[in-house]
Amino acid sequence: MNPARRTTAAAATAVVLATAGGLLTAVTAPASAATTCTSPVFKRQFFANTSFSGTPKKTDCDSAIDQNWGTGAPASGLPTNNFGVRWTLTRDFGSGGPFTFTASAQDGIRVYLDGELKINLWKNVSTTVSKTVNVTIPKDKHSLHVDFVNITGRANVKFSYTPRTSAAVDKVKPLTPVGAAVAYDPATGKAKLTWSKNKEMDLAGYRVYRRLKGDTSYPATPLATTTSTSYTDGTLPVTGAAYSYSVRAYDKAGNVSTGTADLAVTTVDRTAPERVTGVSALETTAGNALMWQASSSKDVDHYEVWGAPVGQDDPDGPQHVFGTSWTDVVAPEGVSYTYTVQAVDTTGNIAPVSAPVTVTRPVASTVPAPTALQGTPADAHTRLTWTPAEGEATGFRAYRRTDPNGAWTLVGNTGASATSYDDTSAPKGKAYYYVVAVDGAGAESVPSGQATVDRLTPATATGPAAPQLTLVSAGGTRFPIQVTAKPGAGDEGRLLKGYSWEVSGACGDSGTHLSTTGTIEWTPPYNGPCMATVFAVDAYGRTSEQNSSLEFMVDR
Repeated sequence: MNPARRTTAAAATAVVLATAGGLLTAVTAPASAATTCTSPVFKRQFFANTSFSGTPKKTDCDSAIDQNWGTGAPASGLPTNNFGVRWTLTRDFGSGGPFTFTASAQDGIRVYLDGELKINLWKNVSTTVSKTVNVTIPKDKHSLHVDFVNITGRANVKFSYTPRTSAAVDKVKPLTPVGAAVAYDPATGKAKLTWSKNKEMDLAGYRVYRRLKGDTSYPATPLATTTSTSYTDGTLPVTGAAYSYSVRAYDKAGNVSTGTADLAVTTVDRTAPERVTGVSALETTAGNALMWQASSSKDVDHYEVWGAPVGQDDPDGPQHVFGTSWTDVVAPEGVSYTYTVQAVDTTGNIAPVSAPVTVTRPVASTVPAPTALQGTPADAHTRLTWTPAEGEATGFRAYRRTDPNGAWTLVGNTGASATSYDDTSAPKGKAYYYVVAVDGAGAESVPSGQATVDRLTPATATGPAAPQLTLVSAGGTRFPIQVTAKPGAGDEGRLLKGYSWEVSGACGDSGTHLSTTGTIEWTPPYNGPCMATVFAVDAYGRTSEQNSSLEFMVDR
């Protein structure tokens, strides 16, 4: 006999009140009422008859139905023949699925699932009889009920229920794990996932999946496989990126559950940006102009530029630069300076030091700088004009930058008699310029005063393209003519001043109209053919060399 397990003593009794002849008398409740067994342990009851009537002689817990009592009584107070034993159990079968029930007994055994008879071997036999049946158990909780009777002779009984795990038979996937949660430890950079145990008897384990935020699906290969109900991921990159986890259960037939809801984690960022490359320097009398390539790391906040005389350390600490160039205006003339650049991300991680670059700010020539520098934006260029100072200048050089603290770039040279320069590569937006005079030895003067130019479009040698026209309405007795113009091919992002319209025929009297909205409408005076001819006009007043024409009939 399997050892009994009870949550309360089987011998415990309870005093209850009963009515006898109009009087309240104390009676003793049966001990079986106080016996509870934790699923999946069976509750077992012994009866001194084969009809399972009356109060059980004994109640205990049985972990497995597998007993052989021979010709003796199974418990104190029971006869050696004509007794009955009943086992009951309610348990959660998870997703359920195909099961095998196997029963054997001498003498009789009956097996019920949710009150429905599944095995019936109910007669007095001289040898042990057996039967096996296949059943399908639905998901969630269900009850098992096994009755055994001994009539005469030897007494033995055995019953088991096991899932069928062949992939050809079991097509029921496990339930999705519940109670899934994740805890992230910033100190270790590890994420611990936990979930509740699945109820399936044929469960093989769990698969843990991880994906980067923004990915549309989890990878086919799991991050980990485990039979536990927790997993600690120690492979998370510490880059500040966000990840999601999902847990799936799988059974012995290979069926896999759906995944849990996403479990989100945002990692700490301990990964420094990539090393800055492409550092270069230009010696100018306006200062040492430094440039570098933007870091390939996406979370760069700024750059630190370190500079000091060769062989020395920067005594003032780094210069914080939010672009990719900078001009050191305080470096002394004639002193060689070494510079390095480091990228710093939004969480303060610092990239390795770039390769150093050494540059010497030149000593300015005594030739005087030009004065009265001005910049004027035009259609195809920005024109710089200045007044030369008296001196032996052999030419002039124009410098430009687009950041008020960025590096200067040489954009052009002129001869000694020049008083202007056209910057045909002038960018859209603000640009800053200065001009220097050059002496006979090629040395530059101190910079002129600075000129600031704000362009609406980049300088370009070509005018706008012919516009695209759309006839919205050909007019009528109640509606005006309406034509819409849009930038032509290649000009979709170009800022246009407007469109010049010429209308003729039934459209109305010939004339020119300027529309800044790109749409013009008017009421036609009479029926007949109509033509609208349109030119694009750019921000500096240039008209497209090609026009677009639209012909249609007006029917009033």
